Amino acid sequence: MRDTLATLIELQRLKRLERTGWILRGLPNGTESVAAHSFGVAVTAMLLGDELIERGVEVDSEKLLRTALLHDWAESRVGDMPRTATNYFGADIRRQAEAEAFKDIVHSASPYLELYDGYEHRSSLEARLVKAADVIDLLIQVLALERAGARGLDEFWEVAEKPDFQLEGIARECVDGFVASLLKARSEVVGSNQ
Repeated sequence: MRDTLATLIELQRLKRLERTGWILRGLPNGTESVAAHSFGVAVTAMLLGDELIERGVEVDSEKLLRTALLHDWAESRVGDMPRTATNYFGADIRRQAEAEAFKDIVHSASPYLELYDGYEHRSSLEARLVKAADVIDLLIQVLALERAGARGLDEFWEVAEKPDFQLEGIARECVDGFVASLLKARSEVVGSNQ
């Protein structure tokens, strides 16, 4: 119980940890925390999973939601490193730091390690859906910010140009549909601001 309590206390940091990308673009503190983003990813993953199940695809909903909830836990130790930081540190060093931080948080011998490793390697449909949900939640946040008047966020939409979530068949069709809907909604916002 002591390890569980320590983990819960440590993960509280995510409620206050700001998503760095917004701060670097001049948006105010409080725009979005890592925990708020994780909530968005979990809800998006759940809805994607439900859509796929409804269309006859086998999805392990528990695995999907657990992966979504823990995918950013390492940030409670290493912070929310924006894409620009990866340009300086390198993707491999970033991944290694996050993997080590995650292991330390969950104390190495945890069933959560398998989920985290699966997410990092996109080794299951559920892991790939969580990655898609991660990007979709980001784009939904960008869309909400642009609707509220924020400008200078075009670079975030680059990920929607040719997303590769390693999905096939109905899963790819479903995710591509979500992304296309977001792009359409964004074009309406951009069009109304010109």
